[in-house]
Amino acid sequence: MRDPGAAGVLTIDLAALAQNWRLLAQRAAPAECGAVVKANAYGIGIEAAAPALYRAGCRTFFVAHVSEGKRVRAALGDDAIIYVLNGLETTADAREDYLAPALRPVIGSKSEAARWLQLVANQASPLPYAIHIDTGMNRLGFANLTEASGAFGSLAADTGAALAMSHFVSSEEPLNPLNDAQIARFEAARALFPGIQASLANSSAQFLAQRPNYDLVRPGYALYGGNPTPGQPNPMQATVTLEIPIQQTRWIEAGETVGYNAQWTAQRRTRLATLLVGYADGLPRTAGATRDYPGADVVIAGRRCALVGRMSMDLCVADITDIPEDDARPGAFAQVLGDQIGIDELGARCGTIGYHILTSLGSRYARVYRGG
Repeated sequence: MRDPGAAGVLTIDLAALAQNWRLLAQRAAPAECGAVVKANAYGIGIEAAAPALYRAGCRTFFVAHVSEGKRVRAALGDDAIIYVLNGLETTADAREDYLAPALRPVIGSKSEAARWLQLVANQASPLPYAIHIDTGMNRLGFANLTEASGAFGSLAADTGAALAMSHFVSSEEPLNPLNDAQIARFEAARALFPGIQASLANSSAQFLAQRPNYDLVRPGYALYGGNPTPGQPNPMQATVTLEIPIQQTRWIEAGETVGYNAQWTAQRRTRLATLLVGYADGLPRTAGATRDYPGADVVIAGRRCALVGRMSMDLCVADITDIPEDDARPGAFAQVLGDQIGIDELGARCGTIGYHILTSLGSRYARVYRGG
């Protein structure tokens, strides 16, 4: 299954993805469990992820852009419900793209509402859409209930409104008082739009004591193996494994440096392995240990090895001094993500988050899907 011309092998476990959805669906019951598949299904591929989630029982999907929604529709057919989180496009040609694939925009401003109502004015029956009320993120959504009511008012259900939604600011922090404040604001919004579904909970919110599941939850990161409960054991299964071949090994003496700008210095005679992966393949530039960053590890022959020196565009370097030479020769593989190193750890060790790691996985890997 390994492509010798690829930078590495990215193995995606679709059975784990489906099982993660089932676990979250059980937690959400009796609410419906949807799935967020934006950013190319968090990097693992919409065309593989969406059908796997559909087969597991998911029927409602969320994307960020119209182009993603069209891909989900092509992969699933007519039965799925697809919401576009970023709202209604501003150009007339782009707005037309919502109609044929039956995409549902998430409307979050008076101008969007006016554009949508104009777009669907000649339709035989109202087309479904969602109303986004901002409860604290200050990013998208109606800024207050008065604005939302002014745009739709009591006509919301008659004009096709199918969902009222908002988004948590800090649901991964169970004790953050913002959670209760946002729930209270959303309760007021629900009262303004009775008779339609309500959705507030993302991945981490499903684990809050308040259980703000309402009618529909929309997990994203947790589906792909990210920990929705930081600081606690991860209840989700890992979905990705990334293996990178060793291209070359060498010995350097104590005092020699590695990588651009000589940011890492060997403290002993050191054996190095050069791996065929770099920041062009989605690994952060801070993955290697330098004077400023602790850097991340990879696993070779079952043992952790530190990445050292600044990450290059196409290459990085691991310290393999403590690995037997026969176990770390050119052609052997280093595991960047897998059983010992998850996306949350790799993100933290690079000074970023697991979301960034997942959604940045490059196009030069040989992708192997299993469990689908």
